[in-house]
Formats: sequence, structure tokens, C-alpha cells
Amino acid sequence: MTQVSYEKAGNVAVIMVDNPPVNALGQAVRQGLWDAITCFEGDDDAQAAIIIGAGRLFIGGADITEFGKPPVKPFLPDLINRIAASPKPVIAAIHGTALGGGLEVALGAHYRIATKSAKLGLPEVTLGVIPGAGGTQRMPRLVGLDAAITLMTSGRPVSGAQALDMGFVDALAGDDLRADALAYAAQLIADGAGPRAVTDLPFPAADAALLADWRARLTKTAKGQVAPLAVLDAVIAGTELPYQDASATERRLFLSMLDTPQRSGMMHAFFAERAVAKVPEIKGIAPRDITRAGVIGGGTMGAGIATAMVLSGLHVTLVERDEGSAARARDTIARNLASAVKRGKLSEAARDAILSDALATVVGYDALSDADLVVEAVFENMDVKTQVFQELDRVCKPGAVLATNTSYLDVNQIAQATSRPGDVIGLHFFSPAHVMKLLEIVVADATATDVTATAFALAKKLGKIGVRAGVCDGFIGNRILSHYRTAVDHMVLDGASPYAVDRALVDFGFAMGPYQVSDLAGLDIGYMTRQRKAPDAHPLDRAPVFADALYHQGWLGQKTKHGYYIYDDASPKGRTDAAVTAIIAQSREGLGLTPRDFTADEITRRTMAAMVNEAARVVEEGIAQRPSDVDVVFLSGYGFPRYRGGPLHYADTTGLDVILADIRAFAQTDPHFWSPAPLLEQLAAAGKTFASLNR
Repeated sequence: MTQVSYEKAGNVAVIMVDNPPVNALGQAVRQGLWDAITCFEGDDDAQAAIIIGAGRLFIGGADITEFGKPPVKPFLPDLINRIAASPKPVIAAIHGTALGGGLEVALGAHYRIATKSAKLGLPEVTLGVIPGAGGTQRMPRLVGLDAAITLMTSGRPVSGAQALDMGFVDALAGDDLRADALAYAAQLIADGAGPRAVTDLPFPAADAALLADWRARLTKTAKGQVAPLAVLDAVIAGTELPYQDASATERRLFLSMLDTPQRSGMMHAFFAERAVAKVPEIKGIAPRDITRAGVIGGGTMGAGIATAMVLSGLHVTLVERDEGSAARARDTIARNLASAVKRGKLSEAARDAILSDALATVVGYDALSDADLVVEAVFENMDVKTQVFQELDRVCKPGAVLATNTSYLDVNQIAQATSRPGDVIGLHFFSPAHVMKLLEIVVADATATDVTATAFALAKKLGKIGVRAGVCDGFIGNRILSHYRTAVDHMVLDGASPYAVDRALVDFGFAMGPYQVSDLAGLDIGYMTRQRKAPDAHPLDRAPVFADALYHQGWLGQKTKHGYYIYDDASPKGRTDAAVTAIIAQSREGLGLTPRDFTADEITRRTMAAMVNEAARVVEEGIAQRPSDVDVVFLSGYGFPRYRGGPLHYADTTGLDVILADIRAFAQTDPHFWSPAPLLEQLAAAGKTFASLNR
């Protein structure tokens, strides 16, 4: 099949890219576009050309099957420069998406028409590189320095309507893009409009204060990433150099980033997120229809789940224990929706329709009799949850999916509280549930395959990344996190400051340090988890007695304005507290421990070794399908730095032999905690990687 076709509509050439599913810019498409432009230039009857995409979008970007392979001519920058140099006007007609190289092709055209709903963006920074085919040099000429830097360093797309307002789209199309693009071309011809290369426009003058502000901002927010600052460097080159020289700088920067660890980590993340939905057991299995959903519990988590559901188009009935609680839950959901309106994610009319027609907050389980799916989000206690599921078993119709949002508890035991364990599954949302992308789908022993398929379909509908997990305490994420927390608690017992631990891990790239996270979640959560696990504790386990002491002080974190940090008007993000340091010192003294210093490097090495070691066990036991699923869980749910690719990709790039050597060294003083995972030992001995187990 020809991937690029050339035909005429009167005096307008129509160049159509047809490379399903996303019209990616593979070599055949690049060559096809090159040949089509050649044909257009030699066609005396064609006075203008339209580049348009077949199917559901314009050009989705680069061909991912070519990633990591030697480039093949025609190179994309050369193709785009060829389009820009056409002696007759070329129009990009954009629908669906135009991302990365796809948008750079459109910027190489002389004019752009787009549908209102089209998504246009330069997301290269999310893959560890920068636009490499003129994007950093063309976009500022159209929208100015500040807007261009914002687009390219965030990677976030904008709509066609927004692009028109910003100035890099010239006209908007209606429902028939081809017809409207032809009419636009005819108007340009009638007006005598000739080619208008973007690079003929002046580059914005350097604004030293603006550029300095951007450098300071990116240095702080990019958390060690190279690509956003490289975008800035390429833009600055445009302010200082002629187009050809600045373009060469952009290309040099782009090529220098292709074989870097950050590029590797972000590419791994990209492919890993697409692999998680490949669940062999549900291949070819049709999900159950879900149009009406129920939520049990209207606290922060339950209200967030309900918000996510109504935003996806589901009708939701939320059940609370009394009228006051139901009213508070409705208020919380209303605030969540108001925030979506404020951010431009939801219209006021749509918000009002949801509140009047799609959401009910009630008292009593009987209102769930017609629900297709119910998610329980009540207190993390097995007795409470089994009582809820007994009630759901009584009132819910046959075939309704019954899901628990438990973070740790045994989904098999919960399922056995019902007469229909095949309908029961774990759906572990992350807070805030209407914002966080991760959804752990916990498959119990008796869960029916079509229930699992339904859970993955629901994740997609909600715009979340669903990851299959097996049943164990904490599933994938919280089980590994618990091991990670034990490692950092041990360091604090042995002499490290919680503030030094947080600094080291934030510097490593985490969004927050573990003790900052504790304050955010509430120290009561950790205390109750330790109490739940205490009866099964090993005699050699080392308890974080300082954490219990803070709990008994009533210092529960941000909600009490005091946890590991103090929170007040002067320090809304928290400041260190000498009283906490004193309590930790007393805890050490009570245990007869002599504190020692820990470097930032040792803190990160111990932390990562603990995560990798437990993650290896999670993979070996089949709790996670594949190592890359573990990476996705931590990238999407726990603030692991994306450019490092996740804990197991990090282990592969560091070297499994290095990680194992660290574990064995740490085991010299604590063999109980630092027992190497058999899978890690096996892979290291064979010179293999975790990536070798991905499938």
C-alpha cells in the first residue's frame, strides 16, 4: 500500500499520509512526502498543496519501530526544509493529533488549518530529547519566546482552538476538514497569497530576564532532567544565530541526547506503559458492560473515585452511612468538579449536568441494586470490608462487578465473604483518585477472566494506567514501598536524619522524600499499618519506635500541622523540627544504638537496593507480570523519577552485580533484612537483566 498519495482537486494538490494506525513518520512516509512535494513542484496545474492525514489523525510523530536504529534518508529536517522551500504554498490540514515530528512537518508548511479539537504539541522532552527538526526555531517565531518555551518544556499539547489563539494555526475547520482545507487553499490562491516560510519570520529578540527566569525555573522543576534545559539552550541559540546555524545547534543537541541514560529511561517508560495492558488471560475476552457504578464511602478516596467515574461519563451512586456524611461527600465531589472547570477540563454546563443527572449521594445499600460495578472505599479494616461485601452480595444484581479499593488487605478473603467470588476484584486507586493515573488491578484466585477484562476496560475509560497485580500484602506498589520505608527507617535508627534522607531522595529525583510523604498521608496511617502487621512480625524485625513516638505525641503530619515537619503560615511546605530530632535521639538511646553519619550516596544506594531486592521477589512470585510493570507502578503512582525509567530499569542500567554487591555488603550488619532475592542472584550470576524477563 502506498503510504503517501498525490491527487488533485481542481488546482489544489492533495497529499495524503496513510500509514495506520497513527500515520507515523517512518522512512516510507518521509520518502513519500518528499516525492509528493517533488511532484507538486513540477505540476503546473497545481497552485497550492494540502498535506492531510488519513484516518483519525494528521501525523502522530516519529515511527517508534525506528527508535534505536541508524537513521535512513530522507532525514526529517531535510524533508521539512524541502516543504518550507516550496515555491508554491503548502497547507497543513490537521485533525486528531499532530505531535512531535508531525507538528514539525506542519510548522514546515506555509499555512496551517486545524479542527478545534485537534491536539498539537512538541512532547519530545517526555522522551528525553528535544524537537530535532526545526521545532525550537520555528515555534518561537510564531508564538513568542515564553509561549514556545512553555509548550516545548512541558510537552503538553494544546487544542486547535488554543493554537489559533496562540498564533501557530491560521484557521479553524469544521466537521469536514478536507472540504474546509480546500476552501482555505482556494481563498489563498484567490488572494494571491504565496509561500510563507516560518523561518522567514524574525526570531524574537532575546529577553535576558525572561530567559534567566526560565533557566532558574527549569533547574528547580525539571529535577535533574537534561532535555528541558537543552530546549532553552536551543531557543537561546535562535536569539543569537542565523537560522541555519541555530538549526545546526538544535540538531547537535538533539543527536547528543539519543544515547543517554535519561533518553533510555524515558523510552523504557514509554514502552512499559504500553505493555502493561497486555494481559494474556484476557486476550479475546469481552468485558462486561459498565454504565452505572456505585461507590461505598465518601471520604477523600471514595469521593475521588466517584469524581473520576462521573468525569468519564458513568452514572454514580455514592453510599454513605448517614445524611450528613452523604452531603459532605457530595460537596467534596462538587469541589473536585469545580477545580476541573477552573482548569478548563470541564465546562460549567457539563459540571451542572453531572451534579443534577449523573451523581447521587445516598444512605443505604439498596440504591445499588442496578449498579454494574461497585467500588468499596471504606476504612482499611478486614472486618469492616467483609461486612460491606456481605451487604453488596445481598443487594447487587447478578453479574455486577464488586471491587475493593484496599491498599493492603487480602482480596481472596474479601471475595470469600460473598457467594460470588468470581465477581470480586481489587481496584487499588491512588490518591487523589481523580488525578493519579495508576490503578492496580488486583486479581484474586477466583476472579473471573471477564471481570479482569472489565477492570482493564474501566481503567482505560477513566484515563488511567491499569497494572495487573496478584494478591499479597500491599500488592506491587505498597509491598515494595514498605520494604523501601523499612530501609530508610533503619537508616534513621542508625543515625541518619529524616531530613537528610528526604533531601537525598529528592535530589535523586523523587517528587517527595519518604518522611514528607508520611506527613502528607498521615502518620496514623503508618502506625495502624504497623499495628496490623505486628502479630506476624519476625523477632529480628527492627521497629521504627521514633515513628510510634510521634504518633503518640499526636503529631500526625500536615493534618495536625505537625509531623516530621512543622507546617504553618511561614512554612506551608514544612520546616524541620528540633523536637523531632530529639525524639529520634531518645529512641536510639533507648535501643542502645550509637548513631553514625550517612552520606547522600549511601542513602540512595541503600534505598534503591531495598526497592530492587523486594521488586525482584514480587516478579519472581508472579505478583507482577513482568519487571516493566513494577517500573510503571512506581513511575505512575509513587513519584519515581521518570528519566530513570523505574526501579528495575535503574537496576539494569546500574548493573545487577553492583546492586547485589551492595545488598551483600549491607547484609554484613543486618542479614535478616538484607537477604538477597533469589531472582536477583540468578540474573546477576547469568549476566542477565530484568529487561530480559519482559514480555
